[in-house]
Amino acid sequence: MTEFITLMDRAGLSREDAAKTLDVCDRTILRYLNKKAEPSRLAIEKLETLAAARRSIPAVHSPDFRFIDLFAGIGGLRLGFEAINGKCVFTSEWDKHSQRTYAANFYDGKGHQSVGDIRPYGEDPSKIPAHDVLLAGFPCQPFSLAGVSKKNALGRPHGFEDETQGTLFFDVARIIKHHQPAAFLLENVKNLQSHDRGKTFAVIMRTLTEELGYHVEYKVVSATPWVPQKRERIFLVGFRDSRKFKFDGFEKQVPDAQCHPVLGDILQSHNEIGQKYTLTENLWDYLQAYRAKHEGKGNGFGYSLFGPDDVARTLSARYHKDGSEILIDQPHGPRPRRLTPTECARLMGFEHGGRKWTIPVSDTQAYRQFGNAVVVPAVEAIARHMEQQLREDLGLPERPLSEAA
Repeated sequence: MTEFITLMDRAGLSREDAAKTLDVCDRTILRYLNKKAEPSRLAIEKLETLAAARRSIPAVHSPDFRFIDLFAGIGGLRLGFEAINGKCVFTSEWDKHSQRTYAANFYDGKGHQSVGDIRPYGEDPSKIPAHDVLLAGFPCQPFSLAGVSKKNALGRPHGFEDETQGTLFFDVARIIKHHQPAAFLLENVKNLQSHDRGKTFAVIMRTLTEELGYHVEYKVVSATPWVPQKRERIFLVGFRDSRKFKFDGFEKQVPDAQCHPVLGDILQSHNEIGQKYTLTENLWDYLQAYRAKHEGKGNGFGYSLFGPDDVARTLSARYHKDGSEILIDQPHGPRPRRLTPTECARLMGFEHGGRKWTIPVSDTQAYRQFGNAVVVPAVEAIARHMEQQLREDLGLPERPLSEAA
């Protein structure tokens, strides 16, 4: 039976809402959540009906190809490949809070195998179902500028020397070697190219091309054409059979510069958010003093303040701590404020094109999840750029332009 909390999330119900909907007391709902009692079949069916009616991301019923979603986070890569009519058949994500958000947004009444730790599947890839495309946003902390700086300061290993995260790339490589998918898309931070003076990236490329035999192209893609954020990520595309795929012409998938969004396009009104996200007086005093201290030393450390006509800095997983990297100016308020989780969903493109995104976790976890995520419309653009070659390699007919838009 699907976990009760997952069904509540999918139905968009709080504990109080669930009690009213199922006509039981709050204590009974708590017992369901703590697995001290089992809800009735009728209660489960009622929640499943509400969840299905609420679902904003349509399930792919007649897919053209199958893909797997590794290090899935909250599903940004998946959205990109569902947009070109692919169907996810396996998901791996170790973080329990991200699992909860993923489940709340990708419920289709049937589901598929979804696991936590990828390492047992890297050791025995036969446990993973057959697929045409592999997607993996393998952990970036061992390679990111912030991650490397922090680990250097603590005297900890980074890159491939970080056995807990850096070597997870080789689990991906073993899965590719076993299943030989027609194509793959890997995503990581821009700094992957320069980490350890380029040695890390050289190992990755040699593994993918020489050892696994794939034709690999890569490109650093900026998010600013699609969302009001200066965020750059590197994407590696590999094709097993074809040598024709290039990133040349990718600009056709990129919106015209005159159409690039600004923060005003994603900000909620003051009435929607209230005072909750306004900085406290003590935090604002601290951030101002911290910035003044570092300005006196001639460096740029400190908070960043933005208005509705601006484009923000990169949203990071640490945003929950003080919000200092992206503070929103409130000309008529006492102090700046943080972005809300809903605004972060928009800033990362999870509500792009009218899509609605369910956030069933705390603000802290939501900030972490969006800070670690990919920008969805950028991934959709890459998927569309891959689509023609993928269809050719899989022997699929071209989609009508009306469906491919």
